Order: sequence, then C-alpha cells, then structure tokens
Amino acid sequence: MHLKMLKAKIHMATITEADVRYVGSITIDRELLQAAGIHPNEVVLVADLQNGQRFETYVIAGEAGSGIICVNGAAAHLVEVGDQAIIFAHSFLKPGEVDEHIATVIVCDEANGIKDTLSYPSTL
Repeated sequence: MHLKMLKAKIHMATITEADVRYVGSITIDRELLQAAGIHPNEVVLVADLQNGQRFETYVIAGEAGSGIICVNGAAAHLVEVGDQAIIFAHSFLKPGEVDEHIATVIVCDEANGIKDTLSYPSTL
C-alpha cells in the first residue's frame, strides 16, 4: 500500500498568461520549481482561488526570475490572467516513510517571487 501525500505546494501564484493554442501544460518560473522541488514534466494539480476550478496538467520550466505562471491548452479556458492559484505536487509513500516526510510550501508574493518557504512535517 502507498499513501498519496503532498510533496510540494506553490501557494498564491498569480496566473500571468493563459494560452489555449499551446499544446497542454503549465509553464512555471524555474526558480519556483527549484525551490519547491517540482520537476519539468511532473504532473500537478492546479486550484484556481477565484473560480474554484481544479485541473491536472504537467509542468514546463519557464525562464528563471520571470514570474511566469502560464496555463496552456484546454485548461487555459478554466483560468483568467490575474487569478491566484495553488499548485500541488504529490508523491506516493510507503506507510513507513510518512513520519520522515516533509512537504515544501512556497508562498508567492504579488510578482510570483518567493515570499516565504514553509515545511509541513507529516508526523502525527
């Protein structure tokens, strides 16, 4: 058995672009990805705080320091530029690994820079 756990979260990211013509994915500033430990091609869950939409897609690394959060493809219809979102990455852990697991949470500022870095231990 494996438990699906929060691996990392990018919190309060502002959507900077939405491109329906691009072939799927979400482009995220490389600095945010590195800080959160999220990799290109990793599947993430995106939750739009303005309209409640949630969708899964995969990550493309954007230019470091650009602040880009661009929702691409069909999911671009689910967001508006300026919306704030939470981007979740998950991992699957064996029960014996959970107590040592710590999730990383990156809180964004208004320009999608890193405002704060938090750690969420999984220990009861």
